[in-house]
Amino acid sequence: MAWPSHGELWEEALAPVQDAFVALCRAIGEGERLDVLVPDEARLREARARLSGLPARLHVIPFGDIWLRDTAPLFLMREGGVRPACFSFNGWGRKYELPGDDEVAPRIAAALGAEPFTFPFVLEGGSVETDGEGTCLTTRQCLLHPNRNPGWSERAVEDALALSLGVTKVLWLGDGLLNDHTDGHVDTLARFVAPGRVVCMEARDANDPNRAVLSLVASDLASFSDASGRGLEVIRVPSPGLVEDGEGRSMPASYVNFYVGNSALAVPQYGVAADEEALSALAALFPSRRAVGIPARDLLSGGGAFHCITQQQPEGEVG
Repeated sequence: MAWPSHGELWEEALAPVQDAFVALCRAIGEGERLDVLVPDEARLREARARLSGLPARLHVIPFGDIWLRDTAPLFLMREGGVRPACFSFNGWGRKYELPGDDEVAPRIAAALGAEPFTFPFVLEGGSVETDGEGTCLTTRQCLLHPNRNPGWSERAVEDALALSLGVTKVLWLGDGLLNDHTDGHVDTLARFVAPGRVVCMEARDANDPNRAVLSLVASDLASFSDASGRGLEVIRVPSPGLVEDGEGRSMPASYVNFYVGNSALAVPQYGVAADEEALSALAALFPSRRAVGIPARDLLSGGGAFHCITQQQPEGEVG
């Protein structure tokens, strides 16, 4: 993770975003070590004070913003240990090019003393969702967008994902949520909760701006089979519905942008009627973990939630 640090980006939201970050760390720190990037010595002191008592290691590594799901390495399990995979990063299609973000992945690999796999094409971690058994979910809106890898076909993307991530079957969804800065990242649409089981959202309100998109996501998922030939069990939780920013624009609020820790499940909450039902529904899918709802509306003003600001590293020797 990366400590929220840039006042010019977050403005008045910086303090509540830092509060949400600390709450996330407290929720998941009971069961795992936290590795937190800070951009400089001043923020190092600030983060150390706020995260006191938690199993956090702080690393002075420059970064543009906190969305490490997309800028950090993806960690691959391989015989004998874990190895980071680094991809090209172009600021979500050159929309948000922030100094340092394109160097975060190799700098993390270097801090771990690891030799990364390096792949010279654009891929953000939030744009892919895998089941660990060869199946990958993604969206056409993102991975076929000309602002990522211009001219690539579905087959070219599938070949690249097979080469880099070892997936053997790619399942394509269509569009993402309205006003999603990332051009439709799948981690706000659908997540595997186990091989063969996937969770997505259901619009309950006629005013939900994503009603049509969420309906199509559910029907597409129900039509898919995974890399093992199983049809997917599709579980739906409520959508947050219309969540607006301070200027009345719809934000891409999603309950499926949760983070699964070793002992806790961190679920975003938006201060809307569906929060409690969504938390309970997701808690039932992870009975071995303590489900914690954490306010995420201020974080969402920057474009995402808890899955977006985390990148898990599997246990094992890094090489």
